[in-house]
Amino acid sequence: MIVENVLVDFLKKFDENPFLVKIKGKEYKIGDGMPEFTVNFHKTIPVAELMTSTSLALGEAYMDNDLEIEGDLYNALDHFLGQMGKFSTDEKALKKLMFSSTAKKNQEKEVRSHYDLGNDFYKLWLDDTMSYSCGYFRHEDDTLYQAQVNKVDYILEKLHLEKGMSLLDIGCGWGFLLTEAAKKYKVHGTGITLSAEQHKEATRKVAELGLEDLVTIKVMDYRDLPKCGQQFDRIVSVGMVEHVGRDNYQKFMNCANQVLKPGGLFLLHFISALKEHPGDPWIKKYIFPGGKVPSLREMAYCAAEENFHTLDIENLRLHYNKTLLCWLFNYREHKDEVRRMFDERFVRMWDLYLASCAATFHNGVIDLHQILMSKGINNEVPMVRWY
Repeated sequence: MIVENVLVDFLKKFDENPFLVKIKGKEYKIGDGMPEFTVNFHKTIPVAELMTSTSLALGEAYMDNDLEIEGDLYNALDHFLGQMGKFSTDEKALKKLMFSSTAKKNQEKEVRSHYDLGNDFYKLWLDDTMSYSCGYFRHEDDTLYQAQVNKVDYILEKLHLEKGMSLLDIGCGWGFLLTEAAKKYKVHGTGITLSAEQHKEATRKVAELGLEDLVTIKVMDYRDLPKCGQQFDRIVSVGMVEHVGRDNYQKFMNCANQVLKPGGLFLLHFISALKEHPGDPWIKKYIFPGGKVPSLREMAYCAAEENFHTLDIENLRLHYNKTLLCWLFNYREHKDEVRRMFDERFVRMWDLYLASCAATFHNGVIDLHQILMSKGINNEVPMVRWY
């Protein structure tokens, strides 16, 4: 009984949106008004664990089915995760998890732990473009596929591409952006990734489309770019800098600077935060080991240090909320197939991951920014937003 009361007392600080707590048949109401959702604890969580990491304690309880949400998980998280500033995180106790090595070997291992889960897994819930980043919904009724095509078209338009140009994609994923650039603009594209699975599928797709003369996919660390001996007219990086680590942001910008031609354009598309923070322990442990969300201002600072002139900044936060809700719907449609690939704990973990990310974007806990930059002055770019 004492343990239950202490748990309820801990949860009382999350009172901005009313909800119900059930523990062993007893109900406790948090906040004023009609409860928005119900959290049913099949097993109590020690408050010491909640104090060490609220995120880890609640996340693991959900994964283990010790905690159940009655009703829609996304709706509950949407009402709850706007209060993440009240979460407890003991960074000293979690030092190894929160601040992992940014050495090449370790970062390659971390990246592969996520992206090499298998192409068949990602094909279950991504669209046919195999785009694992924020879509761009030009119209309310755009499908996920159309939104991803829109996103790539939008980025390519921002880059002001011309036939024969060279384009580098840092963190190219499954290669859709590069194949579209080659087909639509006849540019020569080079993509780099650390994922063996992405490299295999992207290379297969390039060959299937007959674009081997225009597109090359390599397994390469961005830090090795200056040694490749190539210079590019344009650089794009979509959803990759989140894996670089705070200690390496300047290094990342410096490597881009070294391989971009003077006057060249660089578009950086990344999940961002309002202020600098070490990240979420549950996400780091189970989803993106070593991941870190940069703030917009620190990326802008690092860009300026490399003589990158900022031409435009755009926030696509709500587009990512909608993208994630599409992924969540698709994922839930294919849960039985996921169960055949992984165990039930994994199934619940990824359901929680997609739903919680959608909720954090909706609540502005994180943003999605696109920054368009030029290396030095480029007076050839149109004076108005031509895209």
